[in-house]
Amino acid sequence: MSRSDDPVGDAADADAADDEGGDWRFSIDEVGPDGVVEETSPGDEPIEPESIVPEHAVFVALGVLLAVGVVVVGVL
Repeated sequence: MSRSDDPVGDAADADAADDEGGDWRFSIDEVGPDGVVEETSPGDEPIEPESIVPEHAVFVALGVLLAVGVVVVGVL
């Protein structure tokens, strides 16, 4: 087995490369309470509806029909 095929060696090389950089990608102020980077707040951009895709509508209708069918069969 060569050194390039060794996954442990690759991980060690990656750790060494990370240590050499030394710069953090984000400051503490840019990271939210769960450790998620918040580039924009959810309130900044309004949610706008998109057009209905016929394929999606067909699958929703099939799901509704299947659910109603299961309930009807279960009741009878």
